Amino acid sequence: MRIGYGWDSHEFKKGLPLKVGGVELEHTHGLAGHSDGDVLLHAITDALLGAIAAGDIGTFFPSEDARWKGADSVVFLRAAMEQVHRAGYMVANVDSTLILAEPKLSPHAKKIQARVAELLRIEPNCVGIKAKTPEGMGTDNAAIAHVTVLLLRRANKPRARMTAAAHAKRGARD
Repeated sequence: MRIGYGWDSHEFKKGLPLKVGGVELEHTHGLAGHSDGDVLLHAITDALLGAIAAGDIGTFFPSEDARWKGADSVVFLRAAMEQVHRAGYMVANVDSTLILAEPKLSPHAKKIQARVAELLRIEPNCVGIKAKTPEGMGTDNAAIAHVTVLLLRRANKPRARMTAAAHAKRGARD
């Protein structure tokens, strides 16, 4: 079992599309970023990569690389999922908290939950989507996402275990 944590934030900017969890929402402002600014998918991507100790989103998709300018964040999430599968794990659960003043996410929560579940290849009841407002704490012009993921070892990928002899041999070298 592995647990990962991810966090992301982006500032709102007028005239951009607003994407949250791979779902485009109606709003006058979108989230500015090198890619499409989807804070939820970015935080999930970081949580997945962190759970397998593979770095972060910037390791694989640096903002200095023009290839990722305006990129759909689904690309990042799918790459992280591939890393998770190569490491022998699968996603069991994801829980998220989004902090933004507007738009209100509750009318869109089920759609976001379904899309994230589809992308992670898990059931919607394994995806928690919660939304909070910043309560005037100075972040009204941004969206923030906090995410935790739980990974389980895939049944067809047994865990490599070191034998006692291998441990002893390794200890003698150290």
